[in-house]
Amino acid sequence: MKNGLGFDKSPADTRVVVAMSGGVDSSVTAALLHEQGYHVIGVTLQLYDHGEVLKKKNACCAGIDIYDARRVAEQCGFDHYVLNYENKFKQSVVDDFADSYLRGETPIPCVRCNQTVKFRDLLAMARDLDADCMATGHYIRRVVNENGSAELHAADDGGKDQSYFLFATTQDQLDFLRFPLGEMSKDETRRHAERFGLSVADKPDSQDICFVPDGNYADIVKKLRPEAKTPGDIVHIDGRVLGRHEGIVNYTIGQRRGIGIGGGVTENNSPLYVTALDAAANRVIVGPYESLARDIVYMQDTNWLAEFDGAAGVDVAVKLRSGQQPSPARLFHDDAGRYFIMLEQPQFGIAAGQACVCYNGTRVLGGGWISGTGRTEAAEAA
Repeated sequence: MKNGLGFDKSPADTRVVVAMSGGVDSSVTAALLHEQGYHVIGVTLQLYDHGEVLKKKNACCAGIDIYDARRVAEQCGFDHYVLNYENKFKQSVVDDFADSYLRGETPIPCVRCNQTVKFRDLLAMARDLDADCMATGHYIRRVVNENGSAELHAADDGGKDQSYFLFATTQDQLDFLRFPLGEMSKDETRRHAERFGLSVADKPDSQDICFVPDGNYADIVKKLRPEAKTPGDIVHIDGRVLGRHEGIVNYTIGQRRGIGIGGGVTENNSPLYVTALDAAANRVIVGPYESLARDIVYMQDTNWLAEFDGAAGVDVAVKLRSGQQPSPARLFHDDAGRYFIMLEQPQFGIAAGQACVCYNGTRVLGGGWISGTGRTEAAEAA
Protein backbone atom coordinates (compact mmCIF):
# COMPACT_ATOMS: atom_id res chain seq x y z
CA MET A 1 0.00 0.00 0.00
CA LYS A 2 1.29 3.45 -0.89
CA ASN A 3 1.92 5.98 1.84
CA GLY A 4 0.38 9.43 1.86
CA LEU A 5 3.05 10.81 -0.48
CA GLY A 6 2.53 8.00 -3.00
CA PHE A 7 5.49 5.70 -2.25
CA ASP A 8 5.46 1.94 -1.71
CA LYS A 9 7.26 2.09 1.61
CA SER A 10 6.78 3.31 5.13
CA PRO A 11 6.94 7.03 5.93
CA ALA A 12 10.04 6.41 8.05
CA ASP A 13 11.81 5.07 4.95
CA THR A 14 10.67 8.02 2.80
CA ARG A 15 13.12 10.90 2.71
CA VAL A 16 11.49 14.30 2.06
CA VAL A 17 13.38 17.55 1.52
CA VAL A 18 11.14 20.45 2.56
CA ALA A 19 11.90 23.90 1.14
CA MET A 20 11.53 26.15 4.20
CA SER A 21 11.27 29.89 3.63
CA GLY A 22 10.80 30.66 7.31
CA GLY A 23 7.11 31.43 6.92
CA VAL A 24 4.14 29.68 8.44
CA ASP A 25 3.21 27.71 5.30
CA SER A 26 6.50 25.90 4.74
CA SER A 27 6.97 25.47 8.49
CA VAL A 28 3.60 23.71 8.84
CA THR A 29 4.41 21.58 5.77
CA ALA A 30 7.59 20.35 7.42
CA ALA A 31 5.96 19.87 10.83
CA LEU A 32 3.02 17.89 9.39
CA LEU A 33 5.27 15.56 7.40
CA HIS A 34 7.50 15.02 10.43
CA GLU A 35 4.42 14.27 12.56
CA GLN A 36 3.30 11.70 9.98
CA GLY A 37 6.60 9.89 10.42
CA TYR A 38 8.48 10.93 7.28
CA HIS A 39 12.25 11.46 7.28
CA VAL A 40 12.19 15.24 6.89
CA ILE A 41 15.18 17.36 5.93
CA GLY A 42 14.50 21.09 6.04
CA VAL A 43 16.43 23.33 3.64
CA THR A 44 16.42 27.13 3.66
CA LEU A 45 18.03 29.25 0.97
CA GLN A 46 20.11 32.31 1.77
CA LEU A 47 19.47 34.54 -1.21
CA TYR A 48 21.06 37.84 -0.17
CA ASP A 49 23.82 39.32 1.93
CA HIS A 50 22.97 38.19 5.45
CA GLY A 51 23.62 41.55 7.12
CA GLU A 52 21.46 43.60 4.79
CA VAL A 53 18.37 41.44 4.84
CA LEU A 54 18.11 41.18 8.63
CA LYS A 55 16.50 44.63 8.43
CA LYS A 56 13.86 43.66 5.87
CA LYS A 57 10.22 43.13 6.76
CA ASN A 58 7.39 41.46 4.86
CA ALA A 59 9.81 39.62 2.58
CA CYS A 60 10.65 35.94 2.23
CA CYS A 61 14.02 34.22 2.57
CA ALA A 62 15.47 37.14 4.55
CA GLY A 63 17.84 36.85 7.53
CA ILE A 64 15.13 36.54 10.19
CA ASP A 65 13.45 33.87 8.07
CA ILE A 66 16.53 31.66 8.15
CA TYR A 67 16.50 31.96 11.94
CA ASP A 68 12.75 31.16 12.10
CA ALA A 69 13.13 28.07 9.89
CA ARG A 70 15.99 26.81 12.04
CA ARG A 71 13.89 27.28 15.21
CA VAL A 72 11.01 25.28 13.72
CA ALA A 73 13.34 22.42 12.79
CA GLU A 74 14.89 22.38 16.26
CA GLN A 75 11.48 22.48 17.89
CA CYS A 76 10.12 19.59 15.81
CA GLY A 77 13.35 17.60 15.85
CA PHE A 78 14.40 17.21 12.22
CA ASP A 79 17.57 18.18 10.39
CA HIS A 80 17.87 21.62 8.83
CA TYR A 81 20.41 23.11 6.46
CA VAL A 82 21.04 26.57 5.00
CA LEU A 83 22.31 26.80 1.42
CA ASN A 84 23.98 29.94 0.09
CA TYR A 85 22.33 30.57 -3.27
CA GLU A 86 23.16 34.29 -3.49
CA ASN A 87 24.96 34.02 -6.84
CA LYS A 88 22.35 31.73 -8.36
CA PHE A 89 19.56 34.05 -7.23
CA LYS A 90 21.27 37.17 -8.57
CA GLN A 91 21.96 35.62 -11.96
CA SER A 92 18.63 33.85 -12.46
CA VAL A 93 16.22 36.26 -10.80
CA VAL A 94 17.59 39.71 -9.94
CA ASP A 95 19.53 40.30 -13.17
CA ASP A 96 16.64 38.97 -15.24
CA PHE A 97 14.29 41.32 -13.35
CA ALA A 98 16.41 44.38 -14.20
CA ASP A 99 16.94 43.37 -17.83
CA SER A 100 13.20 42.79 -18.30
CA TYR A 101 12.42 46.37 -17.32
CA LEU A 102 15.02 47.63 -19.79
CA ARG A 103 13.14 45.70 -22.49
CA GLY A 104 9.92 47.50 -21.55
CA GLU A 105 8.47 44.44 -19.81
CA THR A 106 6.82 43.98 -16.42
CA PRO A 107 8.47 40.87 -14.94
CA ILE A 108 7.29 38.46 -12.22
CA PRO A 109 10.40 37.54 -10.26
CA CYS A 110 8.54 35.07 -8.02
CA VAL A 111 7.82 32.89 -11.05
CA ARG A 112 11.46 33.07 -12.15
CA CYS A 113 12.57 32.12 -8.64
CA ASN A 114 10.32 29.05 -8.61
CA GLN A 115 11.35 28.19 -12.16
CA THR A 116 15.09 28.42 -11.54
CA VAL A 117 16.48 28.66 -8.01
CA LYS A 118 13.83 26.54 -6.28
CA PHE A 119 12.49 24.01 -8.79
CA ARG A 120 15.73 23.63 -10.74
CA ASP A 121 18.69 24.19 -8.41
CA LEU A 122 17.17 23.25 -5.05
CA LEU A 123 15.32 20.32 -6.54
CA ALA A 124 18.55 19.00 -8.07
CA MET A 125 20.17 19.24 -4.64
CA ALA A 126 17.28 17.28 -3.12
CA ARG A 127 17.89 14.51 -5.62
CA ASP A 128 21.59 14.57 -4.75
CA LEU A 129 20.54 13.92 -1.14
CA ASP A 130 18.72 10.79 -2.36
CA ALA A 131 15.38 12.30 -1.37
CA ASP A 132 12.25 10.55 -2.60
CA CYS A 133 10.55 13.91 -3.16
CA MET A 134 10.64 17.59 -2.32
CA ALA A 135 7.74 19.30 -0.56
CA THR A 136 6.88 23.00 -0.46
CA GLY A 137 4.29 25.16 1.28
CA HIS A 138 2.65 26.36 -1.93
CA TYR A 139 -1.13 26.41 -2.15
CA ILE A 140 -1.56 24.23 -5.19
CA ARG A 141 -2.65 20.62 -5.73
CA ARG A 142 -0.80 17.73 -7.31
CA VAL A 143 -3.34 15.17 -8.53
CA VAL A 144 -2.43 11.72 -9.83
CA ASN A 145 -4.87 10.77 -12.60
CA GLU A 146 -6.20 7.33 -13.53
CA ASN A 147 -3.21 6.77 -15.81
CA GLY A 148 -0.80 7.33 -12.93
CA SER A 149 0.40 10.69 -14.28
CA ALA A 150 0.70 13.75 -12.02
CA GLU A 151 -1.36 16.81 -12.88
CA LEU A 152 -1.15 20.34 -11.48
CA HIS A 153 -4.42 21.81 -10.16
CA ALA A 154 -5.45 25.05 -8.50
CA ALA A 155 -5.67 24.97 -4.70
CA ASP A 156 -8.98 24.41 -2.96
CA ASP A 157 -8.60 27.82 -1.30
CA GLY A 158 -9.11 30.15 -4.26
CA GLY A 159 -7.97 33.15 -2.24
CA LYS A 160 -4.55 31.58 -1.62
CA ASP A 161 -4.14 29.63 -4.88
CA GLN A 162 -0.62 30.00 -6.29
CA SER A 163 -1.05 28.08 -9.54
CA TYR A 164 -0.41 31.23 -11.62
CA PHE A 165 3.10 31.44 -10.15
CA LEU A 166 3.88 27.77 -10.81
CA PHE A 167 2.85 27.44 -14.47
CA ALA A 168 6.48 26.85 -15.50
CA THR A 169 6.73 23.65 -13.42
CA THR A 170 7.78 20.84 -15.77
CA GLN A 171 6.36 17.34 -15.75
CA ASP A 172 9.65 15.94 -14.47
CA GLN A 173 9.64 18.43 -11.60
CA LEU A 174 5.98 17.76 -10.84
CA ASP A 175 6.68 14.03 -10.55
CA PHE A 176 9.17 14.82 -7.77
CA LEU A 177 7.25 17.59 -5.97
CA ARG A 178 4.59 17.39 -3.27
CA PHE A 179 2.26 20.16 -2.02
CA PRO A 180 0.69 19.11 1.31
CA LEU A 181 -1.23 22.39 1.78
CA GLY A 182 -3.10 22.28 -1.53
CA GLU A 183 -6.37 21.19 0.05
CA MET A 184 -6.15 23.45 3.10
CA SER A 185 -7.23 26.99 3.80
CA LYS A 186 -4.86 29.51 5.33
CA ASP A 187 -6.89 29.38 8.54
CA GLU A 188 -6.37 25.63 8.74
CA THR A 189 -2.64 26.09 8.24
CA ARG A 190 -2.44 28.60 11.07
CA ARG A 191 -4.45 26.30 13.34
CA HIS A 192 -1.90 23.56 12.69
CA ALA A 193 0.90 26.01 13.49
CA GLU A 194 -0.80 26.85 16.79
CA ARG A 195 -1.33 23.16 17.55
CA PHE A 196 2.37 22.49 17.02
CA GLY A 197 3.22 25.58 19.06
CA LEU A 198 5.37 26.95 16.26
CA SER A 199 7.00 30.33 16.82
CA VAL A 200 5.84 31.45 13.36
CA ALA A 201 2.15 30.73 13.97
CA ASP A 202 1.24 34.44 13.88
CA LYS A 203 3.92 35.54 11.42
CA PRO A 204 2.41 37.71 8.66
CA ASP A 205 2.59 36.64 5.03
CA SER A 206 5.32 38.10 2.85
CA GLN A 207 4.08 41.12 0.91
CA ASP A 208 6.77 42.62 -1.27
CA ILE A 209 9.09 41.23 -3.89
CA CYS A 210 11.75 39.88 -1.57
CA PHE A 211 14.67 41.93 -2.91
CA VAL A 212 12.72 45.18 -3.44
CA PRO A 213 12.48 47.19 -0.19
CA ASP A 214 9.20 49.06 0.21
CA GLY A 215 8.08 48.02 -3.27
CA ASN A 216 10.29 50.62 -5.00
CA TYR A 217 11.36 48.43 -7.92
CA ALA A 218 12.50 51.35 -10.10
CA ASP A 219 15.29 52.30 -7.68
CA ILE A 220 16.59 48.72 -7.67
CA VAL A 221 16.64 48.59 -11.47
CA LYS A 222 18.39 51.96 -11.74
CA LYS A 223 21.03 50.83 -9.28
CA LEU A 224 21.69 47.63 -11.21
CA ARG A 225 21.32 49.18 -14.66
CA PRO A 226 22.15 52.93 -14.65
CA GLU A 227 21.08 53.20 -18.28
CA ALA A 228 17.50 52.73 -17.05
CA LYS A 229 17.52 56.45 -16.17
CA THR A 230 17.97 57.52 -19.81
CA PRO A 231 15.32 60.18 -20.61
CA GLY A 232 13.11 60.08 -23.68
CA ASP A 233 9.83 61.21 -25.20
CA ILE A 234 6.27 60.62 -24.02
CA VAL A 235 4.27 60.21 -27.22
CA HIS A 236 0.52 60.10 -27.84
CA ILE A 237 -0.77 57.25 -29.99
CA ASP A 238 -1.62 59.88 -32.62
CA GLY A 239 2.10 60.77 -32.87
CA ARG A 240 2.22 63.98 -30.83
CA VAL A 241 5.15 64.37 -28.44
CA LEU A 242 3.56 65.38 -25.14
CA GLY A 243 6.50 65.49 -22.78
CA ARG A 244 9.65 63.83 -21.47
CA HIS A 245 10.26 60.90 -19.16
CA GLU A 246 13.24 60.01 -16.94
CA GLY A 247 13.44 56.35 -17.93
CA ILE A 248 10.83 53.86 -19.16
CA VAL A 249 11.52 51.81 -16.03
CA ASN A 250 9.22 54.25 -14.19
CA TYR A 251 6.20 53.20 -16.26
CA THR A 252 4.00 50.14 -16.66
CA ILE A 253 1.25 49.29 -19.13
CA GLY A 254 -2.11 50.58 -17.93
CA GLN A 255 -0.59 53.23 -15.64
CA ARG A 256 -2.68 56.38 -15.24
CA ARG A 257 -1.18 58.37 -12.38
CA GLY A 258 2.26 59.91 -12.34
CA ILE A 259 2.77 59.91 -16.09
CA GLY A 260 4.06 63.48 -16.00
CA ILE A 261 1.75 65.21 -18.48
CA GLY A 262 -0.32 68.25 -17.60
CA GLY A 263 -3.90 69.02 -18.61
CA GLY A 264 -5.23 70.34 -21.89
CA VAL A 265 -3.74 67.54 -23.97
CA THR A 266 -6.97 65.71 -24.78
CA GLU A 267 -10.52 66.72 -25.49
CA ASN A 268 -12.48 67.26 -22.26
CA ASN A 269 -9.23 66.60 -20.37
CA SER A 270 -9.95 62.86 -20.45
CA PRO A 271 -7.21 60.86 -18.67
CA LEU A 272 -4.31 59.26 -20.49
CA TYR A 273 -2.89 55.79 -19.86
CA VAL A 274 0.40 54.14 -20.72
CA THR A 275 -0.49 51.91 -23.68
CA ALA A 276 2.98 50.73 -24.76
CA LEU A 277 6.67 50.98 -23.90
CA ASP A 278 8.92 51.27 -26.94
CA ALA A 279 12.27 50.21 -25.47
CA ALA A 280 14.11 50.40 -28.80
CA ALA A 281 13.17 54.07 -29.27
CA ASN A 282 13.07 54.77 -25.51
CA ARG A 283 9.53 56.11 -25.79
CA VAL A 284 6.49 55.91 -23.52
CA ILE A 285 3.29 55.68 -25.59
CA VAL A 286 0.07 57.01 -24.06
CA GLY A 287 -3.57 57.12 -25.12
CA PRO A 288 -7.17 56.92 -23.91
CA TYR A 289 -8.36 53.96 -21.85
CA GLU A 290 -10.10 52.26 -24.77
CA SER A 291 -6.79 52.05 -26.63
CA LEU A 292 -5.59 49.54 -24.01
CA ALA A 293 -8.09 46.92 -25.21
CA ARG A 294 -6.43 43.73 -26.50
CA ASP A 295 -7.87 40.33 -27.34
CA ILE A 296 -4.83 38.55 -28.81
CA VAL A 297 -1.95 37.54 -26.54
CA TYR A 298 1.32 36.11 -27.86
CA MET A 299 3.52 33.84 -25.73
CA GLN A 300 7.14 32.77 -25.64
CA ASP A 301 9.13 30.25 -23.57
CA THR A 302 6.02 28.15 -23.06
CA ASN A 303 5.70 25.14 -20.78
CA TRP A 304 2.89 22.60 -21.16
CA LEU A 305 1.66 19.90 -18.80
CA ALA A 306 -0.94 18.50 -21.19
CA GLU A 307 -1.14 17.47 -24.83
CA PHE A 308 -3.56 19.22 -27.19
CA ASP A 309 -3.97 20.19 -30.82
CA GLY A 310 -3.32 23.91 -30.79
CA ALA A 311 -3.38 24.11 -34.56
CA ALA A 312 -7.14 23.61 -34.48
CA GLY A 313 -7.58 25.73 -31.37
CA VAL A 314 -8.44 24.62 -27.84
CA ASP A 315 -10.97 26.18 -25.47
CA VAL A 316 -9.23 27.25 -22.26
CA ALA A 317 -9.58 29.67 -19.39
CA VAL A 318 -6.64 32.04 -18.94
CA LYS A 319 -5.19 34.24 -16.25
CA LEU A 320 -3.07 37.19 -17.38
CA ARG A 321 -2.53 38.49 -13.83
CA SER A 322 -2.21 36.61 -10.59
CA GLY A 323 -5.23 38.15 -8.89
CA GLN A 324 -7.81 37.87 -11.66
CA GLN A 325 -10.37 35.16 -12.29
CA PRO A 326 -9.71 32.93 -15.34
CA SER A 327 -11.31 34.27 -18.54
CA PRO A 328 -12.64 32.26 -21.51
CA ALA A 329 -10.23 32.10 -24.45
CA ARG A 330 -9.04 29.87 -27.26
CA LEU A 331 -5.43 28.62 -27.47
CA PHE A 332 -3.65 28.25 -30.81
CA HIS A 333 -0.21 27.65 -32.22
CA ASP A 334 0.99 28.58 -35.70
CA ASP A 335 3.04 26.56 -38.18
CA ALA A 336 6.24 27.62 -36.43
CA GLY A 337 4.96 26.30 -33.10
CA ARG A 338 4.44 29.72 -31.55
CA TYR A 339 1.51 29.89 -29.15
CA PHE A 340 -1.07 32.62 -28.79
CA ILE A 341 -4.53 33.00 -27.32
CA MET A 342 -7.64 34.83 -28.48
CA LEU A 343 -9.71 36.19 -25.62
CA GLU A 344 -13.47 35.90 -25.76
CA GLN A 345 -13.67 39.44 -24.36
CA PRO A 346 -10.92 42.09 -24.68
CA GLN A 347 -8.88 42.92 -21.59
CA PHE A 348 -7.17 46.17 -20.69
CA GLY A 349 -3.58 46.74 -19.60
CA ILE A 350 -1.99 43.44 -20.67
CA ALA A 351 1.77 43.76 -20.19
CA ALA A 352 4.65 41.93 -21.83
CA GLY A 353 6.73 40.05 -19.27
CA GLN A 354 3.71 38.86 -17.31
CA ALA A 355 2.51 35.26 -17.51
CA CYS A 356 -0.35 33.83 -19.55
CA VAL A 357 -1.54 30.71 -17.72
CA CYS A 358 -4.07 28.32 -19.26
CA TYR A 359 -6.54 26.17 -17.35
CA ASN A 360 -9.06 23.43 -18.03
CA GLY A 361 -11.29 23.69 -15.00
CA THR A 362 -8.92 23.57 -12.04
CA ARG A 363 -6.16 21.85 -14.01
CA VAL A 364 -3.14 23.92 -15.03
CA LEU A 365 -2.42 23.10 -18.68
CA GLY A 366 0.67 25.33 -18.71
CA GLY A 367 1.39 28.68 -20.25
CA GLY A 368 4.12 31.09 -21.23
CA TRP A 369 5.53 34.57 -20.88
CA ILE A 370 3.59 37.31 -22.65
CA SER A 371 5.73 38.62 -25.52
CA GLY A 372 3.18 40.92 -27.15
CA THR A 373 -0.48 41.60 -27.85
CA GLY A 374 -2.78 42.29 -30.78
CA ARG A 375 -6.24 43.61 -31.53
CA THR A 376 -9.04 42.33 -33.68
CA GLU A 377 -11.79 44.62 -34.92
CA ALA A 378 -13.82 43.61 -31.88
CA ALA A 379 -11.14 44.93 -29.53
CA GLU A 380 -10.81 48.15 -31.49
CA ALA A 381 -14.52 48.68 -31.08
CA ALA A 382 -14.43 47.98 -27.34
